[in-house]
Amino acid sequence: MTTMLTRPQTPRAEADPATGALARLRGLLPGRSDTPGWIRLPAIAAVVLTAVTALVMAADARTTRHGIDVIGNHTAPTVTATEDLYFALADMDAQLANVLLAGNDSTLGSVRTNALSVYEQRRVQADADLQQAMTIATNDDASRQIRELLDKFGQYEALAADTFQLSDLDRGAAGQPSARTLEAYRTATGMVPDLLSRAQKLADTNSGVLSQAYQDSEHTTVAARVRIAVLGLLLLGVLAGLQVVLRVMLHRRVNPALAATTVLMLGVLTGGYLANTAAAHQLTVAKRDAFDSLLALRQARALSYDANADESRYLLDPAHAAAYQQSYFGKAQRLAGVQARGVDDYPGALDQAIGAHSGDLAQAVSADSFLGEELRNITFAGERQAAEQSLLTYQAYQHDDHALRGLAGSDLRAAIALDTGASNDHFAAYDKALVSTIEINQHAFDTAIAQGENELSGWSTWLPYGAAVVVAVLVLLGVRPRLAEYR
Repeated sequence: MTTMLTRPQTPRAEADPATGALARLRGLLPGRSDTPGWIRLPAIAAVVLTAVTALVMAADARTTRHGIDVIGNHTAPTVTATEDLYFALADMDAQLANVLLAGNDSTLGSVRTNALSVYEQRRVQADADLQQAMTIATNDDASRQIRELLDKFGQYEALAADTFQLSDLDRGAAGQPSARTLEAYRTATGMVPDLLSRAQKLADTNSGVLSQAYQDSEHTTVAARVRIAVLGLLLLGVLAGLQVVLRVMLHRRVNPALAATTVLMLGVLTGGYLANTAAAHQLTVAKRDAFDSLLALRQARALSYDANADESRYLLDPAHAAAYQQSYFGKAQRLAGVQARGVDDYPGALDQAIGAHSGDLAQAVSADSFLGEELRNITFAGERQAAEQSLLTYQAYQHDDHALRGLAGSDLRAAIALDTGASNDHFAAYDKALVSTIEINQHAFDTAIAQGENELSGWSTWLPYGAAVVVAVLVLLGVRPRLAEYR
C-alpha cells in the first residue's frame, strides 16, 4: 500500500480592510475619460455641502439666540427679583424699628407716618418679588426655596402686625417702647436673618444658573464659529476644485456662474462668522461688563438697607446693642472693605483710604467688597462718576453713623433725631447714587441682549437657506451647458 503525501495548504492572506475601503471608494469615482462624471461629482458635492452648511449655520444661530434670550429675559430677571426681595425685606424691618423709635414723640410724628408708609410699600414689593420669582423659577430647587420663603414671609408679616398693634396701644417715649412691644419686636426681627439668608441663597442659586447659561452660550458660539470655518473651507475647496476640473478638462478659464457662487458663499460664510462673533461679544458685554456689576451693586444696595436697619435696632434695643453694632461693622466691611479694627475705627479708616487713593478710588477699598468689585469693573459712559459718587456718599453716611453712636449713650433723643433725619438724608443720597450706577449697567445689559439677538436675526432663518437655494441654481447654470456638450 502506497501512502500519498500531500503538501500542506498555505492559508490565504486576509484582505487588508484599508485596501478594500480604498477599492470601494475608487469604484465610486468616474473613470479617467468620464468627463461628465468628473463635472457632476464636485457639482453635487458643492450643493450638498451648501445645504449642510446652511442647516448648521441656521441651527447654531437659533441656539445662540435662544441662549441670549434665556439669559436676558428669564434668568437675569429672576436674579433681579430675588436680590430686590432681599432689599425689600431688609427695609421692612428697618421701617418697623423706625416706627418704634418714633414712639409718642410729636416731633417725630412724620417719621412714624413715613415709616408706616414705606413699610407697606416694601411689603407689597416683597410679595410681588416672590410672585415674580415663582413665575419664572428656573428649576425645582428654586421653586421649593421660594415656597419656603413665602411661608416664612407670612409669619414675619403676622409678627410685625402684632408689633405695630402693640405699639399703638402703649406708645412710649422716643426709642423706649413698652416691654411687651419690645419683646414682640424682638420676635419679629429675630426672623429677619433667616429670611435674608434664604433670600440670598435663592439669589445665589439663580445667579449660578445664569453663570452656567452664559458659559453654555459662550461654548456654543465658539463651536459654531469652528463649524462655519470647517464647512466653509470644505465648500470653497469643492467649488475651487470644480473650477479646476472645467479648466483642465474643457480648457475654460472662468465659469461666471461658479465664480459668482464662490463669491456669494465667501460672503455668506464671512457674514455668518462675523455675526456670530458680534453676538458672542454682546453676550460678554451683557454678562461680564454689565451683569457682574449689576449683581455687586444690587447686593450692595440690599446689604446697605440691612445695615441701616442695624442702626435703628442698635438704638431701639440696648440689651442687644453690641450684637447689632458688630453686625453693622461686618456689613460695612462687605460694602467697602478697609483696614479697620471695629465700627469706631471704620469711618476714619475709610477717610484715610479714600484720601490716599483720591486719583483712583478703585484702590481705596478691597477688591472683594461690593463697591470694590464695581469700581474695578468700569466699562460704560458715566459709570465711573456714578460709582465714585456712591463711595463718596457712603463715606458721608458713615460719619453720621459714628456721630449717632456717640450720642446714643448720653442723648438717645438726639441720636434718634440724627438717625431718622440727617443720617437718613445722607443714606438716601448714597442710595440714589447706587441706583444711578445700577441704571447705567441695566441699560447696557438690556442693550447688549437686544443687539446680540439682532445680530443673528436673519441667520437663524431665511439668510442661509436663501443662499443655499441661490448656490444650487448657480451651480446648475454653471455646469449644465458643459454637460450638454456630451449629450
